Amino acid sequence: MKKDPAVVAQKVLQALGGKENVVSVTHCATRLRVTLKDAGKVDANAFKEIPGVAGYFEKSGQHQVILGTGFVNKVCDEVQKLTGASGESGASASGEKEKLSFQSVTKMISDIFIPIIPVLLATGILMGLRSLLINGFGIAFSPEFDAIYTILTDTAYTFIPVLVAWSACRKFGGSPILGIVLGLMLVSPNLPDKWAVVNGTEEALHMNIGPLALNITGYQSSVIPALFMGFFAATLEKKLHKVIPDIVDLLLVPFLTLLISLLVGLFAVGPILMGIEKGLTDLILQLLTLPFGIGGIAYGGLIQILCSVGMHHTVTPIIVSIFTETGVDYINPMGSAAIAGQLGAGLAIVLMQKNKQTRANMIPALIPALFGISEPVMYGLTFPRIKPFFMGCLGGAVGGGFAAIVGLCAQGTGASMFPGMLLYLQEGMLQYIIVLALSIGVGFAGTWLTMRKNTEQEN
Repeated sequence: MKKDPAVVAQKVLQALGGKENVVSVTHCATRLRVTLKDAGKVDANAFKEIPGVAGYFEKSGQHQVILGTGFVNKVCDEVQKLTGASGESGASASGEKEKLSFQSVTKMISDIFIPIIPVLLATGILMGLRSLLINGFGIAFSPEFDAIYTILTDTAYTFIPVLVAWSACRKFGGSPILGIVLGLMLVSPNLPDKWAVVNGTEEALHMNIGPLALNITGYQSSVIPALFMGFFAATLEKKLHKVIPDIVDLLLVPFLTLLISLLVGLFAVGPILMGIEKGLTDLILQLLTLPFGIGGIAYGGLIQILCSVGMHHTVTPIIVSIFTETGVDYINPMGSAAIAGQLGAGLAIVLMQKNKQTRANMIPALIPALFGISEPVMYGLTFPRIKPFFMGCLGGAVGGGFAAIVGLCAQGTGASMFPGMLLYLQEGMLQYIIVLALSIGVGFAGTWLTMRKNTEQEN
């Protein structure tokens, strides 16, 4: 029976205490994210009876309903129509300004990168297809076609400051168009290309400001500086709206916002943040090369724990920075290992079910994991049973450790699990398959051994 997003939206709203209880609504790849006025009105048990809902949980004041890829977009649209609530909220449910905390920071990073991730995923698949055509089928691209294809694979990462500045400016209540223009200024062709300066083919702009000697370059592929500049521009714009008379507001606010933000970005905060970003990237790369695969064990074993509380997007800026810095993605196989571990644990749970209907109802939760989306299997099968979740994490740790030991890396980024195989056609395909097999196998075996008696009792 086909799921009706309009019907699901109505039932979800009923479980959340009615449309009048909703403050804001947005979504990520698989989850509806809702801020409410009164959390006491939520009927958590009602979500179990809604077709198409794989689970529900609340974290740091945000209520998350697991719906799955694609379907969540449709339900979110219906909920927004019914409630009139947008996806942006600068206040908590009580109407007070949200306090700065680790949870609020991770939510902020998540909200900024969620709109960007589909573009990065599409670019990763295009990189994989390129590798498939060249290395799999031996097709030689003409210079003209190669130039066109390079536009498809390189543009998003070269101009990612534009995407990040736009999304950050939008998140913090500024004008998105100003974020776009500011991002474009950071990668302007009138500035020396950052990578050309690094490779010695161009020289940085040398500028002396008093006793300070600054070397100015563009911010191609930089993430953290663009994130800060989006925040700075949005904050400045809102303050300027308060102090500038309405009669000249339209003229002066955009002018002063762009001028001040660009000067701060190029001459003050930007160079510092670029240095911090490079330092973080180098540090993570060093951790991933620790002996005995320690870095891979830690990442593969722990990232799903972060995912379970919605904090996994905090690593996205670093992943993007590593790829733009090195041209390869060392974290991709470890992330795939973590998802594969949960898949193995979930598969064991399904196969241990004696009731055919129960087993059939569980199978759909496994399918998204094959394509790199772990939330349905994690929230629907492994996490509620606790032990399988940690057996899945163990599988991720084993697979991630192996990936680190052999130095496995993807030739692109964005895609994971089975679509991620496209990123290893050039080299590393066998090792990648071993990573997935180890993770699935350990997650499956660990769950089977620890949960068999419990499952027999359930049946």
